Amino acid sequence: MNKLIKYVPLHFLVCLIFGIVIQYYFKIWQFNFTVLFLVLGFLVFLLFLVSKKIFATLLSYITFFFIGLTTVFCSNSKNYTTNYNNFSKENKTTILTITKGLKPGFYYEKYLANVSQIETHKTLGSILLNVQKDSTVKRLHVDDVILTKQNFKKLIPPLNPNQFNYKSYLAKQGIYNQLFLNQEQFINLPKQHTTLVGLSAKVRNKIQQALVKYNFKDDEFAVISALLLGQRQDISKGLLTDYANAGAIHILAVSGLHVGIVLLILSFVLKPIEKLKYGKFIKAFSIILLLWMFAFIAGLSASVVRAVTMFTFVAFGQVFHQKNNVYFSLITSMLFLLICKPMFLFDVGFQLSYLAVFGIVWVQPKLYALYAPRFYLDKKVWQLFTVSIGAQVGILPLSIYYFQQFPGLFVLSNLIIIPFLGFILISGILIIIGALLNCLPQFLASFYGDIIATMNAFVSWISQQEDFLLKEISISFLMMLGCYFLMFSLVLVLMKRKTSILIYFLSAILVVQSIYFIETKIRLKEDAFIVFHKSRSAILGLRTGERLLLQQNVNDQDLSKIKAIKPYTIKNNLVLKNKDFKNLLHFKKNTILLLDSLGVYQIENLPKPIVVLQYSPKINLKRLITKVKPTQIIADGSNYKNNINFWKQTCLESNIPFHYTGQKGAFILTD
Repeated sequence: MNKLIKYVPLHFLVCLIFGIVIQYYFKIWQFNFTVLFLVLGFLVFLLFLVSKKIFATLLSYITFFFIGLTTVFCSNSKNYTTNYNNFSKENKTTILTITKGLKPGFYYEKYLANVSQIETHKTLGSILLNVQKDSTVKRLHVDDVILTKQNFKKLIPPLNPNQFNYKSYLAKQGIYNQLFLNQEQFINLPKQHTTLVGLSAKVRNKIQQALVKYNFKDDEFAVISALLLGQRQDISKGLLTDYANAGAIHILAVSGLHVGIVLLILSFVLKPIEKLKYGKFIKAFSIILLLWMFAFIAGLSASVVRAVTMFTFVAFGQVFHQKNNVYFSLITSMLFLLICKPMFLFDVGFQLSYLAVFGIVWVQPKLYALYAPRFYLDKKVWQLFTVSIGAQVGILPLSIYYFQQFPGLFVLSNLIIIPFLGFILISGILIIIGALLNCLPQFLASFYGDIIATMNAFVSWISQQEDFLLKEISISFLMMLGCYFLMFSLVLVLMKRKTSILIYFLSAILVVQSIYFIETKIRLKEDAFIVFHKSRSAILGLRTGERLLLQQNVNDQDLSKIKAIKPYTIKNNLVLKNKDFKNLLHFKKNTILLLDSLGVYQIENLPKPIVVLQYSPKINLKRLITKVKPTQIIADGSNYKNNINFWKQTCLESNIPFHYTGQKGAFILTD
């Protein structure tokens, strides 16, 4: 560990990450590219002039911090004069190039597309493309080019508190707008060129067409496509949920686990090459080449490229048999990836992959040494058990922070599936080769399909053991960091058992307790009146500390299952209770008037209330404004759109603030 701490690229990595975070959240660099590269060049020039070690070290840290700023600034297409937003106007001729197919929605096929041209201007920037589903129209593919005159629309943020922010998620990929099209609103143009990703998609489509002939069932085919080709679009929502609840969702994403298994298999198969002259280098080169071929077949997705890059450094490090080469390879590969793609830092898959591998290489050997297996079988079982525990130590706080659940049977699912995953991957590759050569016997394809079906059935059974699935667990970002500090210090105590290390562990316990008590105290003091958004329904909430009183008119009477409020209640650990509010209520210094479809408001001398309109009340809004003089008018999702548009115009004319939850999100009043 001391060698790792002294490893210079680790220091550079920390400075680089700090620069990326600062630039992304605070955008401290606002100058043009010329000034940017002049400053960066000046810092590099100074490095060659400074002779004293302490100044050279400090300057190196500053340089990598500035590189972090630079990479984020350069990766944001908005900073370029050729960004499509600078030319985008209504009904302009726009040419789009498809770059990636996404999982389709209920009504639309979804893609990522580059805006390559507007009118005569060559442009940069990506959008989310939604094409209305139509059985008579073929799906678009990577590198397809289309022309349209439809206008871009801004991405919609979440309409209720603590819901998943898809807008923010896409913003981290440089996507800020979307486009909705039907088959009559675009035309296909000839392909301008074929990219490497497009060529990979062609190969993958050809493989899928070859596999279709062997009559795999839908779930079997979907899992085969996910395991071997990196395509999860066809996996049903129910099957995805089963794998997530069983703690085996990582099996369906071609990432570090799959690439690591392929690396181990290749290392074993190619071991005889080491006997040749320069055999170690030939072996390493062959492994790296085959890993990138696997990445090519799997679609060159971000997760695959990250994993193969990581293990490319690991394979290269193995050539020199360096002690702690895995640690050094992880750090070096992360440094390389973040310089090339700084926004990977905010990708959940990136974070989980590196933390899982770090947990395995750091924790697993220590756990494995606690027990000495005597037989081959228990040796392998113990090895897999410790690998699973090590991976979970690395990702547990982060996975709870993001996904708010913990699969208690993850060890069982991994113990059963992972030993066979290598066989499944190799067999799958052979199945693909046989299908492409049209020499695959049907009985072998059926047998492979039965293996996949058995794995699906086992995962489904695991997911149904709900007593072992801990759901709706919420921790803050600060608590997540505290938990990592606690776990890190606990492992150190178990490893070294020194008094000085014990102090760190006790300090970590104190930190976690302090965070818990402070957050609980803050939560108990929080009060709010909330108008949630739900289409064709009205949901009002009155929060006092850890209790949320709800008035809701939806068919689903189970409060905990209402999607509009569930994220908010989980995040804040709230207890829900039903409550029928009267048409007039008071919150702190505010008076709130509720108007439903009856539109009754014959209340005299109201002290300038906030008016909430529900279920399209039949009222004369101008008369209401004149009579009660509201400070603000709120309309929720239960109202008709034509009424909302009329009310909005009326409020604009009367200079009264108007808040429609379908556009601005839930209305939250805290004081």
